[in-house]
Amino acid sequence: MNIQGFSGITHAYSQHVSPRPNQATAVAEQENQFRSSAIQVSISEQAKALAFADSTVAERLENIKAKPATQRSKGEFEFVHQHDTKLAEIIAKDPNSQTAQEINYMQQASGFVNTMANLSPQEKKLYDELVANGDTEAVRAMGLIAMSRMADGDVALANGVTFDPSKTEITSSNVKRLFSQLFANEDGADSRSFDALAKYLDSRQSPSLA
Repeated sequence: MNIQGFSGITHAYSQHVSPRPNQATAVAEQENQFRSSAIQVSISEQAKALAFADSTVAERLENIKAKPATQRSKGEFEFVHQHDTKLAEIIAKDPNSQTAQEINYMQQASGFVNTMANLSPQEKKLYDELVANGDTEAVRAMGLIAMSRMADGDVALANGVTFDPSKTEITSSNVKRLFSQLFANEDGADSRSFDALAKYLDSRQSPSLA
């Protein structure tokens, strides 16, 4: 009888039991595919969660912005300031460097009276031009004119003259005769602002703004 030694039996057993090289590779590839699929599923779920969170924030922002400031709670004010990145960027700027469009956005997002909506596209260009030139006094006068247009219809001046601010062009003459007469404070700040605007309009080739 031919009896194999222990080493021979072990060798023969290992050849039958141990996975062949090709089988080992296939198993490894399957494991890698499983891990990859698991990672993709995890990333996909995270992406969906983030997308849902973003949509929820955007929806709440939209709902809050639909309310005027007088109807917003303290928490709603804080939520808007925390999650509206564009508003945060505008507020962080020097107030004297804020453009008409930025102030318009800030007023709308904050629920304040939207005075900038009362300026025409050409008038907003003038506003931005004054901001770029650093003419803060004239910029302030433009803001007062925008505010005056919140009135509905004609307004009467102390001298008996009536006019509709919303239908009156911003010209040097109209600034001096009409708009400036709507505002008067004791320290003369309003007068200085309107004088600065009238002076700037006088310096332009075309003082009239359609």
